[in-house]
Amino acid sequence: MDVILVPGLWLTASSWDDIVPALEAAGHRPHALSMPGPAVGDLVIDDWVDAVVTEIDRLDQRVVLVGHSGGGNVVWGAADRRPDRVARVVLVDTIVPHPGAMISEFPVEDGVVHFPGWEFFDADDTADIDEETRTRTATQVVDVPGRVPTSPITLGDERRFEVPVTVLSGQLDAESLPRVLADWGDYADEFGKIRDVEVVRLGSGHWPQFSQPEKFAEKLVAAVR
Repeated sequence: MDVILVPGLWLTASSWDDIVPALEAAGHRPHALSMPGPAVGDLVIDDWVDAVVTEIDRLDQRVVLVGHSGGGNVVWGAADRRPDRVARVVLVDTIVPHPGAMISEFPVEDGVVHFPGWEFFDADDTADIDEETRTRTATQVVDVPGRVPTSPITLGDERRFEVPVTVLSGQLDAESLPRVLADWGDYADEFGKIRDVEVVRLGSGHWPQFSQPEKFAEKLVAAVR
């Protein structure tokens, strides 16, 4: 199976380096992507979706799309564009966006969003990332085009709800995730329309590819089908 790996904000294809070997060992063909950066121009999230769609069209077979964090918005947008080409969407500690949703709002400086540092994030999200890993990964981050996190995503093909979805959640399971989403309005509506959903609790923070790569890789391999 061709597996397209899409990173979250500030991350690149290198964020999947510890995960790719497990996918290859299982007989899959991983394609880790870096999203277009500030030098490309005044980008919005739909431009990132276009980059994933281009990769889907480059491949001959149906694909599995994997999106971490804000990358989940990107892969859901790509599934909306090519629902007949996507065998499954795997979301890593995130959920599907609704039409017009944005990732989040961060300070924009000189047209870009800089990585705010690990201390910016909630302790529960980062508690399982040790200092060595924080230092190493912080040197690999890139600036995000300023409009990408807050630009609305375009979704319009109802066939996206026929694409199976696996949520690899840090702390939520199949019972607790719907309860949390019940307070999220349109996000809950979007999630509730998906025909085939499974939720797997990882027992991790928000970056399992860094904090527990072996365990996460095992769960991801099991989800790819």
